[in-house]
Amino acid sequence: MKNLKQELESRGFLHQYTHEEAFEKFDLWWEKFYFWVDCSANSMTIGNFVALQMAIHFMLKWNKCFLLVGWATSTIWNPWWKDKERPILSEEDLVKNQAGITKQFDLLIKNVENITWKKLDYEIVNNYDFFKNMNVLDFLKEVWRFMTVNWMMWKDIVKKRIEDPKQWISYAEFSYMLIMWYDFYYLNKNKWVTLEVGWSDEWDGILSWIELVSKKTWKEVYGVTNKLIMDANWKKFGKSEWNAIWLDKNKSTPYFMYQYFMNTLDWDIDRFLKLFSFLPEEEISEIVKNHMLEPEKREWQKTLAYKVVEIIHWENESKLAEKISDFMFWNPSSRIETLEKLNKEELETFKNAIWWIKYSWENLFETLVKSELEKSNSWARNSIKSGAIFINEKKVEDFNLDLEKEFLENGSLLLRKWKKNFKIVEK
Repeated sequence: MKNLKQELESRGFLHQYTHEEAFEKFDLWWEKFYFWVDCSANSMTIGNFVALQMAIHFMLKWNKCFLLVGWATSTIWNPWWKDKERPILSEEDLVKNQAGITKQFDLLIKNVENITWKKLDYEIVNNYDFFKNMNVLDFLKEVWRFMTVNWMMWKDIVKKRIEDPKQWISYAEFSYMLIMWYDFYYLNKNKWVTLEVGWSDEWDGILSWIELVSKKTWKEVYGVTNKLIMDANWKKFGKSEWNAIWLDKNKSTPYFMYQYFMNTLDWDIDRFLKLFSFLPEEEISEIVKNHMLEPEKREWQKTLAYKVVEIIHWENESKLAEKISDFMFWNPSSRIETLEKLNKEELETFKNAIWWIKYSWENLFETLVKSELEKSNSWARNSIKSGAIFINEKKVEDFNLDLEKEFLENGSLLLRKWKKNFKIVEK
């Protein structure tokens, strides 16, 4: 059986760490560490999920995780690469965002417990509670006098904003890192936390937070970071061309997430299954081996997509996302049989994934235009002539087809143009 460090290395998580002994301690169980998420939105992203997965491996070794929801830090924001401050969030937004992140984390841990058959120990803390009774003089005494401006000035993002005459940095942004330094000290003093698990780009900050704890307490504390995950196209994982992949199903549906992973390239087979699932590595090797025999079937992508959605949204959503994917791309011969058997809730999910329109007794041409499969009645006529239009998987040849007679028992019908353009029509 692998120890914690071996597990993290073999699965591709481990990037940097401050002391070898950190792994020895956390292999002995009942140690405490923390992982933080800011309150910039009411949902975490797939990017957060990557780092969370490493934290969960620490939890699977019977250690306790403190999820720090950064309310205090989110009232100020850290310096970033753009030439102005981020918008300040209201207290109402922060409350909503914290509640959303907390709910997601609770559900995600519950799913992991069901998958791994292990009870995981965690506590969610809000760093606003660390500061709400502290005045500025206390903060100067507790933090500022221990840290040097010299180091803060040489931080890359700060340095860029100061040296560029067209940019500027507010004192509030500059002070952001001081608040984060105090987080580790507070958790160490009050919760006996001895480790922070974070991203590789937080390394400089982690070293400073460790320095503050050391200066104030003389205690040994540790930091571990995971690798910045890049896909085969060298894009930062978890970002699409337009926006982030959210863990909130109302922002990124389970099907959208499923398809995101279905589009993963073969180059990423082995490492993504190790990072994003809890499958044993021997089983992953077998999946990869079988996939390479018939890569066109995309069996490993199906396994990856299913496992990720299962961890985040649970298996009912995984099965439904898989069913939608099969419906659209893999099992055309059973499409109508699948559509007929959907219950009301499943049909609603299909409609939102595939897009749909409400039927209002339009004729065939009007319905095709309303569905946006066609631009006009004349375009619709030409498509029917060329054999491009299908209703319930039957080629349409009659311009005067009565749509009323085509609806299935659950009040839906399937429009298709050529092979991949679908719309569900609902009475």
